[in-house]
Amino acid sequence: MRIGSRGSQLALWQANHIADRLRALGHEVSIEIIRTTGDAMQHVAFAKVGSKGMFTKEIEEALLDGRIDLAVHSLKDLPTELDPAFAIAAIPERVDPRDALLSARYESFAALPHGARVGTSSLRRRAQLRAHRDDLHFEEFRGNVDTRIRKMVEGQVDAIILAAAGIERLGLTEYRRECFAPQILCPAAGQGALAIETRSNDLRTMEAMLDLDHAPTRFAVTAERTALAGLGGGCQVPIGVHCAPVADGAAYSIAGVVAAPEGGQVIRVEFEHQRGEAAELGQRLADELLRQGARSILETMAL
Repeated sequence: MRIGSRGSQLALWQANHIADRLRALGHEVSIEIIRTTGDAMQHVAFAKVGSKGMFTKEIEEALLDGRIDLAVHSLKDLPTELDPAFAIAAIPERVDPRDALLSARYESFAALPHGARVGTSSLRRRAQLRAHRDDLHFEEFRGNVDTRIRKMVEGQVDAIILAAAGIERLGLTEYRRECFAPQILCPAAGQGALAIETRSNDLRTMEAMLDLDHAPTRFAVTAERTALAGLGGGCQVPIGVHCAPVADGAAYSIAGVVAAPEGGQVIRVEFEHQRGEAAELGQRLADELLRQGARSILETMAL
């Protein structure tokens, strides 16, 4: 089996992690590095690149051409609408979905001084955190995880916000000061989860992936991605969605946030739902967010 992966340190960790699991199941596995649009434009703000498929387009082309058999993605990078030629064959168990604050100088988000510079390329993170600290200066901050940490240590910013899962996977937790509760900073849909993408007609590879699929994670992230699609959002729209099982998994809690990019208006909805269908749960969340006023924020973003 040939795995396609981006060449970043985190992407290769993820690809090797899945490769090791497949080898343990008796499969022969190799990894092919593929450079994506997002990798080629590291110094351009996400909002100017156009985020749809920026980390997946070239990998999907390799899948379609038969140069690779499967791709390992951070699920939050994968568009909510897949071409029918592709399928998500497996979603392994998710790790910590939260966002983390890293700083070389300050011990918490609350401890950041007035006017502190916070590095993040995410409108979602900026919009939600501005609602709590409108005195902070948020700066566009791209690059691989280790690059961003190095820039922060050098003093280019006072703190950075990264996905907790990424720094955990790479063992780069030295400067992690806290993880934000979803009630403070709602994660991106699918954050902390991996997606194994295959050709939809490659039944042999799809069957081989079944042992890697984690049903509770698939349910939660399907609800999250359905909500995101229902709101018309991609990874660079200020939308957070978080779904998790409650107690024994008979019910799920789901929360969604749509926040004005420059601070001010924040629409938040949260409720519990008996298991039912994941897509139904996600659509219910999207509908309620729109009913409570999220549409006006999203329409302003589209102008």
